[in-house]
Amino acid sequence: MSGVEAHRSAGPARLRWAVLVPGAASVAFGVSLVASAGNPVLGWTVLGALTLCALIAVVAWRPVVGTYLYVSTVCLVAGIDRDTLIPLLRPNEALLAVVLIGAAVGGWYRFLGGARSPVSFTRVDLALAWFLLFSTVWPVTSVLVRGAWPTPLDVASLLPVCKLVALYLLVRATVLTERQSALLVRLMVRSGAVVALIALLQTLHAGPVIAVLHRFYAPDESAGEVGDRGGATLGSPLSTGDVVVIALVLLLCCHRRAMLGRRESLVLGIVLCAGVPAAGEFSTWIAAVVALGLLLWRMPELRRPALRATPLVAVAAVVGAPAFLRRVGEFSGSGVPESWLGRWDNLSNFFLPRFDITHIVLGVAPNPVLDAPETWREVIYLESGYLYFLWIGGIPLLVAFVRLSVEVLRAVRRDRLGPGAAAGCASALEILWWVLLVLTVLDPHLTVRGTGDLLFPLLALARGQSRDRQPA
Repeated sequence: MSGVEAHRSAGPARLRWAVLVPGAASVAFGVSLVASAGNPVLGWTVLGALTLCALIAVVAWRPVVGTYLYVSTVCLVAGIDRDTLIPLLRPNEALLAVVLIGAAVGGWYRFLGGARSPVSFTRVDLALAWFLLFSTVWPVTSVLVRGAWPTPLDVASLLPVCKLVALYLLVRATVLTERQSALLVRLMVRSGAVVALIALLQTLHAGPVIAVLHRFYAPDESAGEVGDRGGATLGSPLSTGDVVVIALVLLLCCHRRAMLGRRESLVLGIVLCAGVPAAGEFSTWIAAVVALGLLLWRMPELRRPALRATPLVAVAAVVGAPAFLRRVGEFSGSGVPESWLGRWDNLSNFFLPRFDITHIVLGVAPNPVLDAPETWREVIYLESGYLYFLWIGGIPLLVAFVRLSVEVLRAVRRDRLGPGAAAGCASALEILWWVLLVLTVLDPHLTVRGTGDLLFPLLALARGQSRDRQPA
């Protein structure tokens, strides 16, 4: 073995000792400090800080652990508002920041040890870079060109896309083997099933579930209102429905490749099917119908099993029916849900009048939320996905999203026919991206909580970068 090869092979061992020893020492010191501190608040604060350092050390040593941790927990904590547990941040945002710091530290240490990343850039990456540019730099530039100055809310409104791109890069850089890809897929499906189960228990008014959700996820709603629809741990029926549909499609696509056991797939499938009506969201039911149609079209071999599973699906639908029946009761005399009438009223009175030629080209503002003139509400949300892109970045951002969609669909159409986890993710992502394009007519689903946090890791896995690579 040459001196360079010996140096590289010794890198991971040195990194392991470099991060584990200080990390373990920090935790031990923190525990002893808390035990002996005269001020418990100060002691727990110090323990939290040292635990944070230890987590960064573990992620630096084994970056894929951070990816597993974030993807498996994001749908369980993303519904907790900022300042509830952590100042200024939601728990998932804080966790992602810690994971990114740890992965960056570990990557830099490996780079100094002579390791080089085998990640190559593709047309999808280029399209994603353009989408990031026109989602962040372009809206701020358009505001400056018009002689104004971006507000803190304007800047904060641009961060969700940055988070999603960072998550995509994290998965690309840390999930390196077929085994790791398969494990990440299973974690995504299982976390989606947990969300579906919580939504189901929520709509059945299970007391302990309602209490926890009311305390941490929906403190502004009454206990009775919390149980009307399945917002679950995402704090939003819209987000819950997206996550359930994503997990269900991923389950069906990856079960075909034996990535999940038959019994596990059956149990998870029943729970996820029950979660679709339990979400109590019209867009979820539209997504489920579109996804089912695309699945049966793209995968004819699923048609016969789908017929055999009809009784189980019917049972799951009955269990999740309470939220569905309550939501259907909201239809107005015009034949559309009352909430959709309010949506159109908001668009026609507050958002559409702002679109002139200049704003269609440059965008209106980075922040798609307006202050409400009424006293019964504080803000008005822009509930139309394609208008959302025009509002933030005008035609350039809308074109960038269309280009990203074209490149994604072109890539996954080619990759879905291969073996392994990457092909399973590509098959699922092809279905889910078409569903996204349909639902974007109604809402900006790409940036809602949970949706992009699952779609972008899927995109990273579907690109096939995880196959035949070994961790550094």
